[in-house]
Amino acid sequence: MPPRHSPLPETLPTAVGLVIVGDEILSGKRADKHMAKVIELLSARGMQLAYADYVGDAPERITATLARAFASGDLVFSCGGIGATPDDHTRQCAGAALGRPLVLHPEAEALIRERMQDVAREQGLPYEPERADNQHRLNMGVFPEGAAIIPNPYNKIAGFSLGHVHFVPGFPVMAWPMIEWVLDTHYAALQRRMAWIERSVIVYGAMESALVPLMERIERSHAGVKVFSLPSVDHPEHGRHIELGVKGDPAAAGPAYAELLQDLRTQALPLGPELVRS
Repeated sequence: MPPRHSPLPETLPTAVGLVIVGDEILSGKRADKHMAKVIELLSARGMQLAYADYVGDAPERITATLARAFASGDLVFSCGGIGATPDDHTRQCAGAALGRPLVLHPEAEALIRERMQDVAREQGLPYEPERADNQHRLNMGVFPEGAAIIPNPYNKIAGFSLGHVHFVPGFPVMAWPMIEWVLDTHYAALQRRMAWIERSVIVYGAMESALVPLMERIERSHAGVKVFSLPSVDHPEHGRHIELGVKGDPAAAGPAYAELLQDLRTQALPLGPELVRS
């Protein structure tokens, strides 16, 4: 059964956020892999991540985090906590954040039943839909009212979308293709519109505080451009230095960087390699 594409809000988001749910991440039992991968997936589409929130398995904190996500109007991916064990709270918290009841989604139910039949067939066992454990598995298709499903190519257990907030499992093998599907199905028009570039240069022998007036002037003169400085005291190649640069829309970042570089040269500061990231 093909997934129904629920209409998204007409206003396209201007920022992308990420929510990572799970005590195992905050306790250090597992290392988060989602943020690096989401940055990679977005970058391949000319987009970038604006922020990330990490939250443990505490329903009140998850609800508050999701309430902010819904209110932001941003494109937000939430990874983890959508299973059906006692420590999975994300589905319930999404409903609480929106004040919506939880209901069994008919498409998600059909896919779960397909999965149960597949497993029974693979194991050479009869399919027993009324068995207690199979009935419990249907809870994974219980979403806040009005949700649209996100297909899961790994095992058919769907995620779900509510507006611009999209919920996927915590398992990378499932979550990452589901995130790609959301980006390419719902946000193709947004790709490349968030394009950005980062240009910087290595500066030797400067105090960061002495560069602040230049940084402030560049930001005042070039709307939408951010100026950054990354000092290092023990870099294996450049030693003590400051990476100074600008980031933003390519059309705006280019002139801003040229002005920054010219000022540094006027000050006769020793400069190292120039860097470009996009």
